[in-house]
Amino acid sequence: MDLQLTTKLEISNLCKGYKSNADVLKSVSFSVNDGEFLSILGPSGCGKTTLLRILIGLLAPDGGVVIKDGRDITTARPSERGMGIVFQNYALFENMTVLQNVAYALRFRKVPKRDAQERAMRMLEAVGLQEHAKKTPHHLSGGQQQRVAIARTLVLNPDIVLFDEPMSALDVATRLAMRRELKDLQKSFGTTMIYVTHDQEEAFALSDRIMIMNRGEISQLDTPDRIAQAPANNYVRQFVLDNLQAKADSLARFIGERKVRP
Repeated sequence: MDLQLTTKLEISNLCKGYKSNADVLKSVSFSVNDGEFLSILGPSGCGKTTLLRILIGLLAPDGGVVIKDGRDITTARPSERGMGIVFQNYALFENMTVLQNVAYALRFRKVPKRDAQERAMRMLEAVGLQEHAKKTPHHLSGGQQQRVAIARTLVLNPDIVLFDEPMSALDVATRLAMRRELKDLQKSFGTTMIYVTHDQEEAFALSDRIMIMNRGEISQLDTPDRIAQAPANNYVRQFVLDNLQAKADSLARFIGERKVRP
């Protein structure tokens, strides 16, 4: 039996264009459920990062509406949206310790310094970085730096967290570990997560639903299982399923070789 779903975010007819590209987003409409992990999947230039910047308030749409918890936030400032964002390059302060990086986010909420440090340390414990609190970012691995960036976002207690291809610079082993950690964090905090990626495997591994974009439009929005069973069109079939099948076939050959070795 399906659980009752509550709509957290509703996007209606979002449009955006630039001088170099008049139609980056073409009347995009979709909704996000409370506590959902939604991936926005598509190639470079399909409009997914532009969409993310509009949702967080860093970019104004040319048309359309963004509704969160029943409130129109289309023109609200980023600080008024109850959202956080983790960027691809993490944007950590190299001259600050890990603890200071996380606590810094609370300065803008006018949280007293001692309280900010206590909350920051609790968040570092939640992401398994308490032992690295006094280190600076350049002493951390890529995966650890990403966890600092996530902790800095979660310490503000947002009910929606946006991710802009945060794993693209990580090695394969670290990416696999971070996938598990992201899902664990989502369960622990009950946060709605919207995750931008161009990696089909990543989207299928992480998501409750996947929104596949192509040239500023939504090609399909559904669960991974239903996308695999019933791709909406040839683009979805080729960009998603054919690519996943190619990866599976290349790995199957090596796995088969290992099984037949004496």
